[in-house]
Amino acid sequence: MNIALPIITLVVGLIGGFFIGVYYLRRQMTTMQNDPEMLQKVAKQMGYNLNGKQMQRAQQMLKNQNQKPGRGPVAGKGQNRRGR
Repeated sequence: MNIALPIITLVVGLIGGFFIGVYYLRRQMTTMQNDPEMLQKVAKQMGYNLNGKQMQRAQQMLKNQNQKPGRGPVAGKGQNRRGR
């Protein structure tokens, strides 16, 4: 019992931290989608400088991704692939 309690506490803490992190990240993505200044700030931190058209495209992509949870952009058969 002396060793089981810390292990159980660790597992519960990791699971709880994971779900809190997922909730926080989803909330930030929703906020970023509605706030162009925040999106521009994140883009600059990653080394990109977005113009107006690119900003609108990024917001639209975030909006579409939030509407379809679990489905990311995937280039499959029949879709145009850039760089080929």
